[in-house]
Formats: sequence, structure tokens, C-alpha cells
Amino acid sequence: MKVISYGGGVQSTALLVLAARREIDFRTFLFANVGDDSEHPATLAYIREVAVPYATRAGLEIHELKRHRRDGATETLMQRLNRPDTRSIPIPVRMANGAPGRRNCTADFKIKVIGRWLREHGASAQHPAGVGIGISLDEIHRANRRRKEAHEEIEYPLLDLGLRRDDCERIITNAGLPVPPKSACFFCPFRTVGAWRHQRRHEPELFALSVRLEETINQCRAGLGRDAVYLTRYGIPLPIAIPEEAEPTAIEANDDEGTCDSGWCMT
Repeated sequence: MKVISYGGGVQSTALLVLAARREIDFRTFLFANVGDDSEHPATLAYIREVAVPYATRAGLEIHELKRHRRDGATETLMQRLNRPDTRSIPIPVRMANGAPGRRNCTADFKIKVIGRWLREHGASAQHPAGVGIGISLDEIHRANRRRKEAHEEIEYPLLDLGLRRDDCERIITNAGLPVPPKSACFFCPFRTVGAWRHQRRHEPELFALSVRLEETINQCRAGLGRDAVYLTRYGIPLPIAIPEEAEPTAIEANDDEGTCDSGWCMT
């Protein structure tokens, strides 16, 4: 069994095109949706309106997976964050000093969800599945083959082919597809300052939801007698950290302040 962990971003969409052209040996793509209320709407629209029809025409499969609790109910990341009994925050919020907190969002809502599907379809320690991750050559520091479960063998097809992000964009456009937006939860603390500024200016409804989430998290923490945490590295509330009138600088628009250190997200 060989699958691609599909995030709906540039790198994994390039893998989709390469698979359609039979240049890599993958026919199944698994999209672990952390929640329609959590994924960026543009990513969801791209997957459902562009990627899935393209895959179908090419004879490929894209399966959309969701996290299920023990009682069988689905759970989104936003729902987890808003649970009144949540004592630990699963996203890498920033502490007052700017340091990122612990996170298990990738493990709980991506890796384990895909792992469950793999095991249900026959993957085991004796017969592990090959799982392709969309890390390109310019992000080789994110690759770590040691981070794997017993039922999987991690592969990096873009690294094997020596492809960079701009190569991936060219592959996508040559296939006649639009280049997808960067994939990540719209409230992810690993967003760059430039991305936050863009969200406030061009996606005010998402920015308002991000502000509300930060406030909800801190209301819960205050009830537990804990210090406040934040969605940016500045250690202050989001509306103050990202003022409405500020213009992004070249550095802020292109910095790489906190790329998720695995290829399961932001690909």
C-alpha cells in the first residue's frame, strides 16, 4: 500500500500531478480534514473544486478523512479548542515570552487519522504502508524519516526527484491547474506575520474568528489560574499585535518564523 498525505497545498498538489502523469507510483491520496471550521476555506474549496475532479479524471483517489472520538462522533480542531473542559491547548500557541507551546494537533488530527485509515485497510508493522510526504528540496530541514509509526514507511518523493517549491508550482500550472494557496488552519500560530496582516485586511471574518478563539482560550486559562497565551510571537492580543492600519514589510511578508516541523501540515 502506498498513499500520499495530501494537504491541499503546493507540494502535495504537485505530487498529485506527478501521480497523474505516472511519474510517481502513488494512486491514493489521503486528506485529513481537521474540520471545515478549522481548515482555511480556500484550501477546502481548492481540494473539492479543483483537486478531486482532477484526480477523478486521472484515475486517482482522494479520500477525505475526519477525526472520530471513541463514541463515534466526529471532532474538529476548533471544537477541541472550545471545549470548556480542555486543560491543554493542542495548537502551538505562543507564551508571553514568544516561545511556542506544546502541540499535538498534527498528531491527533492528521497522523493518527491517516494511521487509522491505513490500519483499517491492512497496514501493519509486518506490512507497513508507504506514506509520501510533500516536502520539497528547499524545505529539506522538515524531513525526518525517523518520525513514523510502526505501520508506515515515510517517503519524500519530491526530495527523491530534487524538486523545489517553484518546480512544484510550474508542474501544477503546466497541468492547467491554478496554484493552490498555502495550506494551514486559518488560526495556526505558525502563520507568518505577513499572513496575519493579509488575513486582517482581506479576510476580516476569519480574523474575527481568530481573535475570538484567542480570547476563548485565555478565558479558559484564566479560570485555571494560568497565564495568557497568544496566536502570534509578539506576546500580546491578536488585534494589538496585528493593527489594522499597518503595512507588511518585505521581511514580514516572506519570513519563515514557524513552519511546522513535519510534512503532515502546510503542504
